Amino acid sequence: MTDPAPYALPERRSAREIITLVCDNSTFTELPYPIVEFKADGPLSWQGYDASRARATARTGEEESVVCGTARIGGTPAVLIVFEFGFLGGSLGERTGDRLELAYEHARTNRLPVVSLVATGGSRMQEGMLALTQLQRVARQSTLTREAGLPQIAVLRDPTTGGGWATLGAGADVVLALPGAQVGFAGSRVRPADADPAAYTAEAQVAAGAADAVVRPEALRETLARWLWLLSVSDRSSDRSAEAAPPPPSLATDALPDTGWDAVQRARSPQRPRADAYLDAYFTRRTAISGDRCGGTDPGMACGFGECAVNGRTVAYAAQLGTATRPAGYRTAARLIRLADRLGIPVLTLVDTPGAANDAAAEREGAGAAIADLFGAVAAARTPVTTLLIGEGGSGGALALAAPGNTWATPDSYFSVIAPELAAAILKRSEGEVEATADQLRIRPQDLVELGVVRGIVSR
Repeated sequence: MTDPAPYALPERRSAREIITLVCDNSTFTELPYPIVEFKADGPLSWQGYDASRARATARTGEEESVVCGTARIGGTPAVLIVFEFGFLGGSLGERTGDRLELAYEHARTNRLPVVSLVATGGSRMQEGMLALTQLQRVARQSTLTREAGLPQIAVLRDPTTGGGWATLGAGADVVLALPGAQVGFAGSRVRPADADPAAYTAEAQVAAGAADAVVRPEALRETLARWLWLLSVSDRSSDRSAEAAPPPPSLATDALPDTGWDAVQRARSPQRPRADAYLDAYFTRRTAISGDRCGGTDPGMACGFGECAVNGRTVAYAAQLGTATRPAGYRTAARLIRLADRLGIPVLTLVDTPGAANDAAAEREGAGAAIADLFGAVAAARTPVTTLLIGEGGSGGALALAAPGNTWATPDSYFSVIAPELAAAILKRSEGEVEATADQLRIRPQDLVELGVVRGIVSR
């Protein structure tokens, strides 16, 4: 068992305390667990194992390291998987696997989302490899639940390490964490002696793109309720889930640009409405995801889910914020689109970038592969994707986020195969010919409609 050494970090609540913290009053009902008899001292005949379990039960009141049941959170029903760290460090053994499998099967049978509140030191050493193989069992159940189109949300408590982090935690669709929680594959007793402890925290995992947000305990119920409401759309609008999200109306003037260069100047204007303004107007409430799950984040790409102000439906969004998009931004958008596709949620994308980041760091981070992956995610999506071009559409770095056949444009936007200045330079034209080159590229919104690149121009 990978059991972290004692250290001064957040208060470690018991499983029952966490249940009380997040669930609506008196709605938690524990599942009936399978009755399985094991031989004395477990599968390895580990001397004293039965006594250790008995002491853990006396100390915590639990018979295993995980408590599973159903409850309502903010009115939305869900299956809860709650770890009891006080029971042998929240470690996973065969009986833990039995309970986890039961919980996932119950979720699929009853079409319920899964919320895992994780606090574990890893696999139970007293059961050897049989304990470790429970991770494969959990991974299979999680995969089957994902394929069934049911959302999985994880809350990382202190500590979340070892296989529990690598399956129930990192494998969830949305990963939240409590402040200061120790989070990492390696527990404190097995990591290198000179390892920076700050790297093994909830905050570090969010910064590295491995988790979506840090949430204070007092805000946890509200945050989970919002996520469950947004992602559990099958109970509310399954008959309408195939409808495309409507494009947002323009937040600028309806007047169209006279020339290509006029279109460029308007799109680059600091006064032009940006993605945040469009998202605020489009959604009554929204919640963000963050990170590419590969070690990176991009502050220039906003992704998440929100309640559409027009029809009250859940819509996923991926929006460029006007900067050169980095590989992590493309990977985060691809993750968002694939999640929305699995859950049957329509997607809105907002295109606004001068292009993909082209510095050396971006190349080392896999810019080409990340852009290709996003192109693939959009192309493969079965859920409808709607795109609004709200500013600059810089080449393939912008097109990767655009929906084929369902892209719209605002009057203060342009889309171009290349920036007019760069086109002129490649053609060995003078600076004075840049404006004429912009006209030749036919990048105005009305040009894009005529060429069939966009469906239409939205008005106020």
